[in-house]
Amino acid sequence: MASPAKKRKLNPGTKQSSGPSKGLEYFFAKQRQNGNAGSSSKVSDSSLLQVQANGVPLDKSDVELTDEELARKLQAEFDAEQGVSSRDPSIAQTENGTPKPEGRQASPAIVVDDPKTKEQPSSVSKPALDKPKNTLSLSSVAATEDQITSSIPLDESPLTFDPSQYLPELQGCWAAEGGGASYALLTRCFVLVSSTQSRIKIVDTLVNCIRLLIEGDPSSLLPAVWLATNSISPPYISMELGLGGSAISKALRQVCGLDNRALKALYDRLGDAGDVAFEAKKKQSFTLRKPKPLTIKGVFESLVKIAKIQGQGSGDIKQRIVDRLLQDARSGEESRFIVRTLCQHLRIGAVKTTMLIALSRAFLLSIPPGAEFLTRDPATLAKLKKEELAEVWAKAEELVKASFARHPDYNDLVPVLLDIGISEELLIRCGLTLHIPLRPMLGSITRDLTEMLTKLQNREFACEYKYDGQRAQIHCDAQGKVSIFSRHLELMTDKYPDLVALVPKIRGEGVQSFIMEGEVVAVDRATGELKNFQTLTNRARKDVPIGSITIDVCLFSFDLMYLNGQPLLDRSFRERRDMLRSLFVEIPHHFTWVKSLDATSQDSEAVLEFFKSALDVKCEGIMVKILDNLPALEYTDETIPAQPPPEKPATNSKAKGKVKAKAKGDDPPKEEEKKKGRRKPLLATYEPDKRLDSWLKVKKDYLSSSSDTLDLIPIAAWHGQGRKAQWWSPILLAVRNEETGSLEAVCKCMSGFTDAFYKANKEFYDPDSGQHTHGKRPGYVEYSAGIEPDVWFEPCEVWEVAFADITISPTYTAAIGLVREDKGLSLRFPRFLRKREDKGIEEASTNDFLAGLWRKQEATTTSASSATKPQQGEDGGMDDYDELYDA
Repeated sequence: MASPAKKRKLNPGTKQSSGPSKGLEYFFAKQRQNGNAGSSSKVSDSSLLQVQANGVPLDKSDVELTDEELARKLQAEFDAEQGVSSRDPSIAQTENGTPKPEGRQASPAIVVDDPKTKEQPSSVSKPALDKPKNTLSLSSVAATEDQITSSIPLDESPLTFDPSQYLPELQGCWAAEGGGASYALLTRCFVLVSSTQSRIKIVDTLVNCIRLLIEGDPSSLLPAVWLATNSISPPYISMELGLGGSAISKALRQVCGLDNRALKALYDRLGDAGDVAFEAKKKQSFTLRKPKPLTIKGVFESLVKIAKIQGQGSGDIKQRIVDRLLQDARSGEESRFIVRTLCQHLRIGAVKTTMLIALSRAFLLSIPPGAEFLTRDPATLAKLKKEELAEVWAKAEELVKASFARHPDYNDLVPVLLDIGISEELLIRCGLTLHIPLRPMLGSITRDLTEMLTKLQNREFACEYKYDGQRAQIHCDAQGKVSIFSRHLELMTDKYPDLVALVPKIRGEGVQSFIMEGEVVAVDRATGELKNFQTLTNRARKDVPIGSITIDVCLFSFDLMYLNGQPLLDRSFRERRDMLRSLFVEIPHHFTWVKSLDATSQDSEAVLEFFKSALDVKCEGIMVKILDNLPALEYTDETIPAQPPPEKPATNSKAKGKVKAKAKGDDPPKEEEKKKGRRKPLLATYEPDKRLDSWLKVKKDYLSSSSDTLDLIPIAAWHGQGRKAQWWSPILLAVRNEETGSLEAVCKCMSGFTDAFYKANKEFYDPDSGQHTHGKRPGYVEYSAGIEPDVWFEPCEVWEVAFADITISPTYTAAIGLVREDKGLSLRFPRFLRKREDKGIEEASTNDFLAGLWRKQEATTTSASSATKPQQGEDGGMDDYDELYDA
């Protein structure tokens, strides 16, 4: 049987069957008919939404208008009348001379055609007009803004800010609006934070906002922390909003009454979706439904709901949630930050470290109702010297940071803080946990081997190959469950089912649970030859069947942080490495240890040869790690001086003279000599989320003598994000094609620029002035690498750019056909060096030159890998390589 036809929707104005929902035109026409029939109603025309505005009846054209158009026309008439009434209150009367009800002039009501009222007499009393459920009000957007939070000085010093001074009024307002801290409070915090570049002000503002929530509504603190950190879950739990720009654009059009052209014009002028929402909300002078005030918990729960919705019809449900969030935003600022949150680009400069500092300070000063932990008195702290106060803050910050580095999840950290405050117990209750990744320790950069050897004088260290792969953190519990995380803490267990299957085979006798760190590298399983990172990226990322794997990998392990329920972070690197190599089983070409060399600063030749051997087998360079801690007596006082801090340098000239005299050797105190020779200790422990000189990395692309440069032409750019939102970043660069005269895109660059350069560059390429820019892509530019740039540049400059490697690219068109028929070349890690003022665009690097560099790079790699194999012929076939180098 054929499916029944869908009921066709009637056009506006067409007579519809009776039902609970009626259009505005229906009500207007109904009221006009009642008025013409000589109704005995005693209610004035102005009380009935002024169907006859200023005595002029609605004509036929008014009835044919859409709801929105008619509402806008009526609003204009109301505004005009209100302007007259505000100048002379005596004029604000009905036609029969009766004064209008107080407070009704600014918000005329539309009488709803309620079935219950049809049988009643036509006269309507004033109380009936005041019933909100029987009226539809044209509410002023400005009148709905939260006026209470805007007066709170959140950027005041936390030592003088008193939450109890503002909480009674805030809590009363929150209770009247349905309970829960309002999103307006968080918006106020965001506005103040984004309006300053002072880190002190940013931290102070966050601290005061958090204190208000701790004392006023602790249940809203965790959602507020997630919203302020621009996320809704820890990185190892995949919860993506999955919203495209179209959903936000559609919501702005529907809620604010903008068309596509107006919306695009705003975005072209402002370059930020949040700023577009702010301007659109400002243009919206009224709403047909009074906004329901947003709460912090409500906004967060809406985001979680958006992230969890899946399946058929999920797009429509997400769209309705986005529409409702923007409808309920009571101000332009709320709209701005709602949209930025939906775009997952908040741009308030409150990064993870800032939030952890703010939490530690807030819990030192405030305590939630019912809790019993100790806090510090702000008035007492205010009397401390600057150095003493800094020490108080630092101790609390270190506890919170260390806990979060070991257990990076606000869902666990914030409830524990609300329970016990700042306490050593925090490291126990939020410590190292299986299947929750700890933040990895990072290495400091050194420019060459000489600098590295200088830093590690008189210390024993291990040099390790730095493989060109993906860093991985492997967790395994006593039941055999395995989790694999990336260096960014993202779960990638599904990407490496072969590693999961490998874990039971490498566990030695007595190993029950562990957390291990290593590098996953693509390899040739037969020979063990290493492949580059680009090969590894071609491996599927999700739901990889173990039988369909075509790119084999080997895990090169280098650290052990947890074993059989015991954290090993406080053990020296030598101890951790010995445990790793003695308790696990090596399987060639599947699981092994990183190749290493133990040395001291006296072994410079051996270290140099080791570095060269790393490059020869396609490694990025080497990692250098301190093996042992120094004896405690040699550095007990190096981190925190035992003596009181020295006096501040004097500012008057006489005192400066004394300081200079001491510096020249006039009886300098012994304490100063000690202080000058003191060095920060190099720890051999594992320090999560820290970049220390205990680990140093020397990579080939850091060495000035080992990398070539290219002279490229900037051809386009995108609007920057975050701190760079007001500038162009990244910038699209291109090489020349001498044969066709075209410019071929080669890479995006966003490294090596200073703020001063960004500012000058934005002024130079200014679309508003039309100088050095194009409205659309010029015909001589070849680019097909995805998202279209926001602005196209007039080619007029040459920039010198350094890079790590040249890679085959399926998206960029540079040198396409010269090395592959259907693929071009791109640059890995491009870095701006300088403008080539001495070169014009006709002297920029060509696609032929780029292809030649790529061949040279491949020849060098092939030569290095074949150097360890038997050579055929006396010259080992190097004539071919010489020809490539000459090219």
